[in-house]
Amino acid sequence: MLITVTRTGGIAGVEKLCALDTSDRADEAEVEGLAQRAVAPIADGYHYRITVDDEVLDVQDPCLSDAQRTLIRIVLAEGA
Repeated sequence: MLITVTRTGGIAGVEKLCALDTSDRADEAEVEGLAQRAVAPIADGYHYRITVDDEVLDVQDPCLSDAQRTLIRIVLAEGA
């Protein structure tokens, strides 16, 4: 299984892309299990795409910051 993670942001705004091939790893089953659980949709959870000008962010419940949750609530209640 090939797993990739991209991290962006931070103070310098640096992007870091790393890939991991789980083949022949001693913990192959454990890492693959984690990967499958990490990308599985949350049952009955909402998914959101927040777009602000040219910035796009995909998030899902329950992994929302307070700011994201408040913004979503305001836009869904008052937006057109």
